Amino acid sequence: MIFYDSAMPAPNPRRVRIFAAEKGIDLPREDVSILKGEHKSEAYRAINPLGQTPALALDDGTCITESVSICRYLEALHPEPPLFGRDPVDVARIDMWSRRIELRLMVPTGMIWVHTHPFTARVMPHQYKDFGESNRVLVEKALAMCDDALGETPYIAGEHYSMADILLLTTIDFGTFIGLSVPEELERLNDWHRRVTARPSSAA
Repeated sequence: MIFYDSAMPAPNPRRVRIFAAEKGIDLPREDVSILKGEHKSEAYRAINPLGQTPALALDDGTCITESVSICRYLEALHPEPPLFGRDPVDVARIDMWSRRIELRLMVPTGMIWVHTHPFTARVMPHQYKDFGESNRVLVEKALAMCDDALGETPYIAGEHYSMADILLLTTIDFGTFIGLSVPEELERLNDWHRRVTARPSSAA
């Protein structure tokens, strides 16, 4: 098994690193530099034709891509501690919040990155900066939604740390890299961020 990883600030590989750290899984790792364009190389595209990281190559030749799919595979192999849910309601809440975070927060964060950041300007034939900037209001709404939810439970999807928290942490931290921030008045979200960042896995 080989985990094809990319260093910070890439949020998707970091999801898997944090997940594996929470499980105590030591994944054999090979770094794929996005800055050097290695993810678009012929050698890496032979592993993942989409030219994206992360990817998990299994010993039987199977290759799993997409960060959440990799984490689900690892959860099946190492069910403790459960990060995708402990009972049917918990599973559903984690899935619900994971989708909200990816669709309502990660997508507009990604649009800001793609259409306004100098790094992506080097590889994007056209940047639509007005469109990119227009996504800031969507990020603000999504962060406020998360802050409201954290008024009810200590973690975003319930009483226990889960995959949804990993998605939220990596998205917020990527947002920080591209110049976004959590408003000070979102006290519950800021408190949550301090708590989850203090977990040893967050340094993965």
